[in-house]
Amino acid sequence: MRLDKYLKVSRLIKRRSVANMACDAGRVTVGGKTARASYEVKIGDIIEMRMGERFVKAEVLAVSESTKKEDAGLLYKIIE
Repeated sequence: MRLDKYLKVSRLIKRRSVANMACDAGRVTVGGKTARASYEVKIGDIIEMRMGERFVKAEVLAVSESTKKEDAGLLYKIIE
Protein backbone atom coordinates (compact mmCIF):
# COMPACT_ATOMS: atom_id res chain seq x y z
CA MET A 1 0.00 0.00 0.00
CA ARG A 2 1.22 3.51 -0.81
CA LEU A 3 2.48 5.57 2.13
CA ASP A 4 0.03 8.43 1.60
CA LYS A 5 -2.92 6.02 1.55
CA TYR A 6 -1.64 4.19 4.65
CA LEU A 7 -1.38 7.47 6.58
CA LYS A 8 -4.99 8.26 5.66
CA VAL A 9 -6.41 4.76 6.34
CA SER A 10 -4.62 4.56 9.71
CA ARG A 11 -5.84 8.09 10.46
CA LEU A 12 -2.37 9.33 11.35
CA ILE A 13 -3.25 12.10 8.86
CA LYS A 14 -6.89 12.93 8.12
CA ARG A 15 -6.70 13.51 4.37
CA ARG A 16 -4.73 11.74 1.65
CA SER A 17 -3.94 15.02 -0.08
CA VAL A 18 -2.41 16.36 3.15
CA ALA A 19 -0.43 13.13 3.54
CA ASN A 20 0.83 13.50 -0.03
CA MET A 21 1.92 17.11 0.60
CA ALA A 22 3.69 16.10 3.85
CA CYS A 23 5.65 13.42 1.98
CA ASP A 24 6.56 15.84 -0.82
CA ALA A 25 7.76 18.40 1.76
CA GLY A 26 10.08 15.82 3.36
CA ARG A 27 8.24 15.72 6.69
CA VAL A 28 7.71 11.94 6.61
CA THR A 29 10.53 9.43 6.97
CA VAL A 30 10.49 5.64 6.91
CA GLY A 31 13.43 3.83 8.47
CA GLY A 32 15.30 7.12 8.87
CA LYS A 33 15.10 8.04 5.17
CA THR A 34 12.82 10.64 3.60
CA ALA A 35 9.97 8.76 1.94
CA ARG A 36 7.92 9.64 -1.11
CA ALA A 37 4.13 9.25 -1.15
CA SER A 38 4.53 6.26 -3.50
CA TYR A 39 6.67 4.27 -1.00
CA GLU A 40 5.22 0.79 -0.43
CA VAL A 41 4.53 0.39 3.30
CA LYS A 42 5.42 -2.98 4.84
CA ILE A 43 4.77 -4.47 8.28
CA GLY A 44 7.59 -3.52 10.63
CA ASP A 45 8.37 -0.16 8.99
CA ILE A 46 9.05 2.75 11.37
CA ILE A 47 7.29 5.92 10.23
CA GLU A 48 8.30 9.31 11.64
CA MET A 49 6.28 12.46 10.94
CA ARG A 50 6.78 16.09 11.80
CA MET A 51 3.65 18.21 11.44
CA GLY A 52 4.28 21.63 12.97
CA GLU A 53 4.94 21.11 16.70
CA ARG A 54 3.68 17.51 16.55
CA PHE A 55 6.18 14.65 16.18
CA VAL A 56 4.93 11.08 15.76
CA LYS A 57 6.99 7.90 15.56
CA ALA A 58 4.98 4.75 14.83
CA GLU A 59 5.64 1.13 13.88
CA VAL A 60 3.46 -0.45 11.22
CA LEU A 61 1.66 -3.50 12.67
CA ALA A 62 -0.77 -4.22 9.82
CA VAL A 63 -1.63 -3.00 6.33
CA SER A 64 -5.29 -2.87 5.32
CA GLU A 65 -7.00 -1.25 2.31
CA SER A 66 -9.80 0.06 4.51
CA THR A 67 -10.70 0.02 8.18
CA LYS A 68 -13.31 1.29 10.58
CA LYS A 69 -12.55 4.37 12.63
CA GLU A 70 -12.48 2.29 15.83
CA ASP A 71 -9.95 -0.18 14.39
CA ALA A 72 -7.57 2.36 12.82
CA GLY A 73 -5.36 2.37 15.93
CA LEU A 74 -4.68 -1.35 15.49
CA LEU A 75 -2.70 -0.70 12.28
CA TYR A 76 0.21 0.95 14.11
CA LYS A 77 1.91 1.29 17.49
CA ILE A 78 3.14 4.69 18.73
CA ILE A 79 6.79 4.39 19.78
CA GLU A 80 7.46 7.89 21.14
